[in-house]
Amino acid sequence: MTVALKDRTLKALSLILSYPTRELQAAMAEIGGVLASEPRLTAAARRDLRPLVESLRDDDLYALEERFVMLFDRSRTLSLNLFEHVHGESRDRGGAMVSLVETYRAGGYDPATSELPDHLPVLLEFLATRPAEEARDTLADAAHIFEALRERLARRGSAYAAVFAALGQLAGAAADAATVAELLGQADVDPNDLEALDAVWEESEVLFGPDPNAGCPATRDLLARMDRPINPAPDVAAE
Repeated sequence: MTVALKDRTLKALSLILSYPTRELQAAMAEIGGVLASEPRLTAAARRDLRPLVESLRDDDLYALEERFVMLFDRSRTLSLNLFEHVHGESRDRGGAMVSLVETYRAGGYDPATSELPDHLPVLLEFLATRPAEEARDTLADAAHIFEALRERLARRGSAYAAVFAALGQLAGAAADAATVAELLGQADVDPNDLEALDAVWEESEVLFGPDPNAGCPATRDLLARMDRPINPAPDVAAE
């Protein structure tokens, strides 16, 4: 089943946060046009997105791929898997993941990807098909994660920081300062320090099945909202 695309901006941000490909580079002119004309973003936010759009359009693909991996795959504190930031490898993450998959299915959304359900580009693609209020509320639930990622990327001088600033504006809600500070208090390992990375990525087994007495309140709220009954979208071709 395919669902109608309601929000081209969320789809554009989903693509920008995806692994760089030739196809993505070819689409960057159109993606940049969508973002440049988004009235929900301030002029400054639209301007700050431009360097990343131009880089993804014009730079050497292998350099783009290396930059992406160094940022988002080798640094746990910059992971694009949202539950990583609130559940880590705990039992709660498995239950939250199952709930999110059920939400996607109820919305008639079947991600064509091998990424985990909580991968931010996957979530944004789903939200691009949902009513505006629902999408905005879900983004607001994750505002603290967006702000922590924005701050970490800004410290590294990464143009990707502008994407998370834009998501914060689209959420329409200020991130909780205490929660952001807690996230930023996690050790941020240099991705070039392989020994330190090995220590950080020492993983415990992920056990599926939620523990109702544990977990991050913000994420529980997000999932509680997303778990409410959703009427499947009609069978229409994506715009």
